[in-house]
Amino acid sequence: MRMISKLLIANRGEIACRIIRTAHDLGIATVAVYSDADAKALHVRSADQSVHIGPSPAAESYLVGEKIIAAARQTGADAIHPGYGFLSENAGFAQAVIDAGLIWVGPKPSSIEAMGLKDAAKKLMRAAGVPVTPGYEGNDQSPERLEKEADAIGYPVLIKAVAGGGGKGMRKVDAPGFFAEALQSCKREASSSFSNDEVLLEKWITSPRHIEVQVFGDSHGEVVHLFERDCSLQRRHQKVIEEAPAPGMDEATRQEICSAAVRAAKAVDYEGAGTIEFIADASEGLRADRIFFMEMNTRLQVEHPVTEEITGVDLVEWQLRVASGEPIPCKQDELSINGHAIEARLYAEDPAKGFLPSTGRLDHFDIPDEGRIESGVEEGGEISPFYDPMIAKLISWGDVRDDAIDELLDIVENVEVFPVRTNAAFLARLLDMDEFRNAELDTGLIERKGDALTASDASMAVALAGVSWRAEEFESARAGGNRAISPTGLFGFRLNADPAPARFVMQIDGNAVEASMSPLPGHKDWDISIDGMRHFDEVDYLPTTYGPHAEDESDGTILVFDKGKAHQVSFARERGTGAANAHDGAIIAPMPGKVIAVDVAEGNSVTTGQRLLVLEAMKMEHALTAPFDGIVTRLSASEGAQVQVESLLAVVEAGAAED
Repeated sequence: MRMISKLLIANRGEIACRIIRTAHDLGIATVAVYSDADAKALHVRSADQSVHIGPSPAAESYLVGEKIIAAARQTGADAIHPGYGFLSENAGFAQAVIDAGLIWVGPKPSSIEAMGLKDAAKKLMRAAGVPVTPGYEGNDQSPERLEKEADAIGYPVLIKAVAGGGGKGMRKVDAPGFFAEALQSCKREASSSFSNDEVLLEKWITSPRHIEVQVFGDSHGEVVHLFERDCSLQRRHQKVIEEAPAPGMDEATRQEICSAAVRAAKAVDYEGAGTIEFIADASEGLRADRIFFMEMNTRLQVEHPVTEEITGVDLVEWQLRVASGEPIPCKQDELSINGHAIEARLYAEDPAKGFLPSTGRLDHFDIPDEGRIESGVEEGGEISPFYDPMIAKLISWGDVRDDAIDELLDIVENVEVFPVRTNAAFLARLLDMDEFRNAELDTGLIERKGDALTASDASMAVALAGVSWRAEEFESARAGGNRAISPTGLFGFRLNADPAPARFVMQIDGNAVEASMSPLPGHKDWDISIDGMRHFDEVDYLPTTYGPHAEDESDGTILVFDKGKAHQVSFARERGTGAANAHDGAIIAPMPGKVIAVDVAEGNSVTTGQRLLVLEAMKMEHALTAPFDGIVTRLSASEGAQVQVESLLAVVEAGAAED
């Protein structure tokens, strides 16, 4: 029995960085692999050695097992850790690693195969005495038989691809008349995603909670559990927030579900870290007789840090020790729950635009030092379109659940990322929901809340922060006797006198807001009006603001970060009552890209719908057009230029050209 001496991590991003950290703590040398897109990535620079394994697409790099094994041989690594995703649950790759004489840091290939297909796994679990959701897992896949079984189960039913995962190949059917169409759709998606169109049927749970149990086995026949996690907050079957232990779980129910998880792991002679996932009917709270086996994940989970936080265990260290032949470091009765932990997944995506991935350079990247942060990116790095858009995992711990919620909410609200969009504001709203704080959870909660969680409107605090920024600029200029007060000359100026009232238009995320500032007699404060309403000491805080965020921002655009969301605030000279309407003509880049055509010049007259320029982004061309008849009064874009999301490209103002 020997400890691993050099470990190759067959993964990227935050999980690769996390594995490297523990390996180094144990004195194990590390090898990173990387694609073209990851040549300068944090995990590459964190490892002792690195090997290039191919082009950016995962199918040509991280999913090519032969290249990874060759990299291990090239560097003298004696073990491979797959992380999660990619090849982590590929039994063929696991066997190839073993056949190459290397240590596979994971379960036996036979265990992966046994749990790889949901129908076979459910039959195996039923035989092991693990409670299974009522349903059908038969070999007869004819539409007639499946529809007959659905009728027997009772609607609503869930159709699931037997080889599914990640929410793909799943359809809820509410009534018999919708079954045939849903079945065809599910089978098409299953065939496309998994090359296997077979399905199983399950009874739909009306108040479902997703409860999973962390298990761990070794090569000496020992299996322990490390208690449960609640992963009920999901969007389209993808986990968003996870916590441990599960709120509302009593000791008797915990003992039942955790014991069932251990039986499940022993049934497949399990070694290493794994997760047994259950669906709970929580219509009457968590009860042992209403919690059913769903599937097993034969790998480390994304959400494993919450288990580590409440148990004090380093699960990656356990993986490396067990893979080296050592027994599990402690017995079941030595494990206990201490406090409460919650994890939020910070993604590069835009909730206001249907959670579309947001890619590009992280020009500004600042996450608070509180809690535990697991990330594989840093300021100046790139969010690539080739991989999962997770930026970081944000984890909090508290003596009680409310303390953990408060800490995580504080972390999320102070996330600052730009110009890449994130779901931080969405996460903040989730954490602050009464339903979440009261643990009134189920997997449909996010969907029911809908637009309330994804609203992108700027708060009054953002507008006040913008005005405050300009007030500070003005006071600084006046103190220095400087007539060049700001790039756009917003404020009136008189020597040896109080400043004249200042009226101007702010663009907040492209929306025009009229503002005015008047000095209060006798002191330095200002009387502020926004869209015709007075606001003085309206809020008890002002969001964080930053000055012009790029050298080419000659209009003085500033960034305002408010509760996890970045807002762009720019200023325009007041030009009479039509100023706000004129500045509705700001042409903003909808995403990062390259300007491939410019059809107009400053001073040109344009008509509604006329093409102004073309942006190439995500391998597609996007024509940006005039919002109304008017004049191009500003053109910031040039052909061939790379632009960031929401960069100001041009301005169209209503009116006719001067002769």
